[in-house]
Formats: sequence, C-alpha cells, structure tokens
Amino acid sequence: MRAAAAGARRRIMVVVGEASGDLLGAELVRALLRRDPNLELFGVAGEQMERLEFEPLFSVARLTGMGLVELAGNAANIWRAFRLLKRVLRERKPDLVVLIDFPEFNLRLARSAKRLRIPVLYYVSPQVWAWRRGRVRQIAERVDRLAVIFPFEAGFYEGFGIKAVFVGHPLLDVVKADADRETALRRVGLDASRPTIALLPGSRRKELAYHLPRLLRAAEILSSERRVQFVCVKAPTVERAELERLLGRGRLRVPIAGEGRYDIIHAADVVWTASGTATLESALLLKPMVVVYRLAWPSYWLARLLVRVEHIAMVNIIAGEAIVPELIQSDFQPEAVVRETRALLDEPSVRQRMIAKLGAVKEKLGAGGAAARVADLAVSMIA
Repeated sequence: MRAAAAGARRRIMVVVGEASGDLLGAELVRALLRRDPNLELFGVAGEQMERLEFEPLFSVARLTGMGLVELAGNAANIWRAFRLLKRVLRERKPDLVVLIDFPEFNLRLARSAKRLRIPVLYYVSPQVWAWRRGRVRQIAERVDRLAVIFPFEAGFYEGFGIKAVFVGHPLLDVVKADADRETALRRVGLDASRPTIALLPGSRRKELAYHLPRLLRAAEILSSERRVQFVCVKAPTVERAELERLLGRGRLRVPIAGEGRYDIIHAADVVWTASGTATLESALLLKPMVVVYRLAWPSYWLARLLVRVEHIAMVNIIAGEAIVPELIQSDFQPEAVVRETRALLDEPSVRQRMIAKLGAVKEKLGAGGAAARVADLAVSMIA
C-alpha cells in the first residue's frame, strides 16, 4: 500500500453508480470525516453525497441505467465519466479508491487504479455468487480489500483467496422511521384511517417506464373494490417531473413522497416495490410487500442464462426461501399484483407470517455500524 507523504492532506476517491450507492456513500463520507476532517474526498456523487464535504466530479444521475441493453443506451455518459475519472486518477493520485457497488463500471475503474498502484477498497461487492462468477478473477487481480454486506459473502470470497471483511449491512443504520403513521400520511395529503399502499417503482428512468403503468393499473383495479389509497415514493435519482408525467397518465390521484421515504414506507400497509435495495429497506421496516420487475426482453433472457440463484428479491435470497412474492417479467401483471395484495390485506395469518420472516432476515444482516467499519478499513489502508 502507498503511504501518504508526511503532513500531506490525504485524498480518497469515492465512486457510486446509483441511488442506493449514493446513500451508502454519504454515510461513509460522514464516517471518514469523523476520523479525519482534513480528508480530501471527491468522485461520483448523488444528492446525498453532494450535501456533504465532498467534491462531485460527475453526477450519479447521469450514470443510471439498468440491464446490459439499457446501459448501452447511456453509453455516452458512462464513457465520459470513465475518461474523466481515469484522468483524475493520473493527475491527482488519490491515496485510496473506494468503489461502491456498480460493478460493470467500477471493476474497470479498479483496473485503471491498480495500474497506477493506487489501492482499491470495494464496498458492496459484485454479486458474483449469483451470476458471472468469472469476475472473481478480476476482483482478485484489481481489488485489495472487499467490504461485504451479507454474512455468507466473506467465506465465498475467501475461498478464492480474496481478502473480504463482513461489515454488516449499512441500511441497518439509515432505515428508520421518525414520524408516526398519521403524521407521515398527512404530509402527503392522505387519510391515516384508510389502507395505504406505497409504490416504489425504482430508481432509474427505465424502471419507471416498465413498472409504473402496470402498478397504476393494479391500483385502479384494487381501488374499484375497496377504499384504499396510494402514494409513490421518489428515489433521489429520479426527476420529479418524470414521475409526475407517468403518474398523470393514471386515473387515480397518487401523491409523491420525496422526503421522509422511510416514514412513508413504515406508514404503508403494503409496499409494491421494484426488486433492488428497496426490498431490503421495506424488510427492515417489517413491511409486507409484493416485488415486481421488468426489463427489456434481450436483457431478461441474457440474465436467465447467467443468473445462478433461485430468487431475484434479495430478501428471498437471504431467507433461502420465497417469503415475499416475486412477479417478474411476464408474471408482472396488474391482476397478479392485486391478487397478492388482497391476501396481505385480508388474511392476517399470511400477513403475520411474512412479517415474522422479514424479522428473521433483519437479524441475519448483523448489527449496525457498517459505515464506521468501512471507514476504519479505509483509513488503515492509507495510514
């Protein structure tokens, strides 16, 4: 490892690629600055990181894509960011590069850092245990340390000779509801006495386009048979105008919750969520959910060939069983969403069984303090 010159201000580049990474990056930046307020921190950031003492070189919103086909459509921005960061690596020579998730981009950047003999810490490792195990060799060659967030990952990577440390899941420190149900719903103009469903359609434009029309149709069907209300939770990387445009195509009034997302999720009776980090956020709040996902058919069939896990929702992967329903691709139909939701609203035994199993998933994720452990690991690598 390179040691910082005596008296020099130490520099760390942090790179995130989507909304969930921005949230984790912000917690890590805070933890790093608590250890050394003089650290020079820069890289790719989203809204959360930009509010801190962090120099944003490129916006995470411009990197957002989904699937291999959809990422190709954003190739110009991805290539622009990659060239910029490679130049910054050469010119500013950070003492450490911290890469958070976003493996298609970050593993390539890790190679550039290693060629310059800059140590690399990877936080939220690529899910090679699920698909594309060939990337294990790339990780071994390009990454100095792995900070993993699922308990089974450390042993998996160590089996390949990779230094991996289980730091606990970072969402345990950030997923907390501060407001009661009545207050949270009143903020978005909803009635706390009515059953409430929160829509979490995703953090990418393509996800919104694939998911929201079907979710809105499901909302129309369900509202035609009972007095239920809906609220849409906006991800930080989503433009409010885009969300309003898509929601405006439906016949129901669906308010948008931009701030206090965890208060809204906690206040909901059921969550309709795109597969991704939002499923874990909902699980940590013990919220019954229906998980949905659609993407371009070429991307879907390619994923079917590559993915090695039985489930797509992380809560089901951690549990080792289907504790929440998954409606993927052609199975994701409005009528199916409504059918699963009826059971969660009308059958107490189904609802309580899911909540109990979500609690077991939460316990498996370890204790809080992940950002602090990663910060300690980062500081030790530049000491």
